[in-house]
Amino acid sequence: MVLSGLCGFETVYARVALAGGFLTSVTDRFGLWGPAGSKNVAWGDMQHFLIYTAILNPWFPAVVIPAFGILVTALEIALFILLLVGFQTRMAARISAWLTPGFAIGMTTGTGIKSALNASVIAFSACAWLLAKAERYPLSVDALRKGSKSHAQVVSP
Repeated sequence: MVLSGLCGFETVYARVALAGGFLTSVTDRFGLWGPAGSKNVAWGDMQHFLIYTAILNPWFPAVVIPAFGILVTALEIALFILLLVGFQTRMAARISAWLTPGFAIGMTTGTGIKSALNASVIAFSACAWLLAKAERYPLSVDALRKGSKSHAQVVSP
């Protein structure tokens, strides 16, 4: 099912909002918002993020946590870029929609449901699912590529 009503500029808003959520989390891990312990800083560096990752994933052996944390960070960077420019938007939105409930499960298991609700990861997932169901994505690389294909089909004999 494709949501025909969700095809205007609200998809741009959803893409930018989701991309911003990934960006702020990743930049926090790299200390761009300040060091650990600063106001409004969750981690402040990768080491603090990996400690938090271990808390949220008690089922993983400690030796796996660094690789898992780096993998998730790389995935979030890729999703940020894809969503921001609107390239492979449907796929990026679906991956986001599946990834964020994983965060919610980990947060709920490790620190309680309130942290998942505070971080809005459930709402983030819902937004990503709606974006994945959109009919088209204006102001995106996807729209440019689709327009080029349509134009090429019209022009060719």
